[in-house]
Amino acid sequence: MLILSSAAPSTFDNILTIGLVALLALAVIIAAIRKATQNKNATETPVVAEKAAPVEAPKAPGSAGHVKLNNVEPKTAAMLMAIVADKLQKPINELRFISIKEVQ
Repeated sequence: MLILSSAAPSTFDNILTIGLVALLALAVIIAAIRKATQNKNATETPVVAEKAAPVEAPKAPGSAGHVKLNNVEPKTAAMLMAIVADKLQKPINELRFISIKEVQ
């Protein structure tokens, strides 16, 4: 059995201590950088969420807004509006449709 003991630290012990202190300092620096970038991303997140909100498209010139559909498919309502505009020989954006209802 071999037992080594010495009262004074060896060169290897000094290098090992310096290396461990350097690794600890590097870990602290990396943690600080991560925290700084997370805080920066947290402040930017609400701005992105506000930009992602749906924006209502501008209405066409002369459009009258929404049409109330009562038991009518949107495709059928569009066809009826096109037929009325054609019969009146007017552009569809100059006509105002308030509601479309199926009559039985």
